[in-house]
Amino acid sequence: MKNEDLVEELIRQKYITSERVKQAFLSVDRKFFVPKDVKSRAYYDDPLPIGYNQTISSPSIVATMLELLDVNEGDKVLEVGTGSGYNACLLAAMGRVVYTVERVPQLRDFARKNMENCRFHDKIMLILGDGSVGYGVEAPFDKIMVTCGAPEIPKPLVEQLSPGGRMVIPVGSTFFQELYIVEKRDDGIYRKIWGDVAFVPMIGKHGHRWA
Repeated sequence: MKNEDLVEELIRQKYITSERVKQAFLSVDRKFFVPKDVKSRAYYDDPLPIGYNQTISSPSIVATMLELLDVNEGDKVLEVGTGSGYNACLLAAMGRVVYTVERVPQLRDFARKNMENCRFHDKIMLILGDGSVGYGVEAPFDKIMVTCGAPEIPKPLVEQLSPGGRMVIPVGSTFFQELYIVEKRDDGIYRKIWGDVAFVPMIGKHGHRWA
């Protein structure tokens, strides 16, 4: 099985519905972003462990979130939860610049190494820190994508959205959440629930716990 086979299946199942997301998936090969011991499963539509109690999400949920986020070429993007770096590279393939925040130093290093296989890596700024507070020094952001489950929508992330900006974020209990689409409009903040999801918990000042 090849990356192209994975993309064809995601299109067939209607997880990928736009040309921009399709081209991003074709240009970023998932096999470069999973540990060696699970590389044989890189093109399966499954979440996979990447160490430190973290996972790389299943391709179908990644595609769904990217479609919902609706990244455009000129967008400045914030990602909360770098993990293996796969999603950051997909975002970079679609947007202008991506700021991605990871709290685990070893995963930050893992992602940095993986990104060497991504031709968009020069558009990615990798930060070690608490993603639940966002990245205020570079705010505002046109799009924000959160890849861990928050107990509630963190206020700093809403504040760091540009007018007209959009955020996709899982919100709920430690392991089961609802996926929210949050939009900042002239007349207020709008929230819409897409459906049920399961992500590892957000850990930070605005997450489930801080250690």
